[in-house]
Amino acid sequence: MILTVTPNPSLDRTYEVPSLDRGEVVRATGERMDPGGKGVNVSRAVAAAGVRTVAVLPLGGAPGALVAQLLDEQGIEVAPVPVTGQTRSNIAVAEPDGTLTKINAPGPELAEREQESLLATVGERSAGADWIACCGSLPRGLEPSWYAELVARAHAAGARIALDTSGPALLAALAERPDVVKPNAEELAEAVGRPLATVGDAVKAAEELRELGARAVLASLGADGQLLVDDAGAHFASAPVDAVRSNVGAGDSSLAGFLIAGGTGPAALASAVAHGAAAVQLPGSVMPSPSDLVPDAVTVTADVPLDRVLTEPAA
Repeated sequence: MILTVTPNPSLDRTYEVPSLDRGEVVRATGERMDPGGKGVNVSRAVAAAGVRTVAVLPLGGAPGALVAQLLDEQGIEVAPVPVTGQTRSNIAVAEPDGTLTKINAPGPELAEREQESLLATVGERSAGADWIACCGSLPRGLEPSWYAELVARAHAAGARIALDTSGPALLAALAERPDVVKPNAEELAEAVGRPLATVGDAVKAAEELRELGARAVLASLGADGQLLVDDAGAHFASAPVDAVRSNVGAGDSSLAGFLIAGGTGPAALASAVAHGAAAVQLPGSVMPSPSDLVPDAVTVTADVPLDRVLTEPAA
């Protein structure tokens, strides 16, 4: 069972449009409404793979009730933490060339009692969990140290933690030694305070995060592939993608694939890449099912192409 924690969930609406022209009336050619938030997406991908998952998340107002309903319809067990504020609603606009424009609302501010209730619920529901995936931004009211407290409590209870966040929240949590952190290239560059131009730059940055406490680093490098740096060294994996339809939730699908496959080693890295490659070829934030995966197309190597220039260098 994989338990996910999403401190700032959302109700996501995705519109597919021929083009996005500012100041004009744009008619959508397709639309979707999905429960959102990074941890929620991980649960959705885990459930799509037929693995049990429990989603812990604060929910409030009509949007929160709809998020719970949509998750229930997807066979995901929800452990809601009632909050006074309304769950945020986000909008994504997808163009045919893969360009995605997102408008993310800030979300409600959590009171101190709501913050503690969220931590307590994680503790109550984590029994029997193979992994706890803590994902996404922190809502207003939560200090950057909140994830660090969650990692410390989870480790004290004997659980393994996967952390997917960024900025001060990521740096604060590293001291508690999360079992794996999953930054993208931009988040990795932000964490080490310098730009990344090559795969080798990303390897060095990942090693620095390990020096700060992360036991393993699973880094998404966009179209170039993914990198895993752990006690066994560095491995690089990639897979061809025919056409990018939407990258919403692709990183979350990758983390789900990694954890489903055990959360360690090259085989888990290959699963992460297969899930991510499948996700970007699906509309909106649709999570891939096993039939969408092409595992034989994934290439994994310990001969990391250090000099390869990143398609999208991280500033």
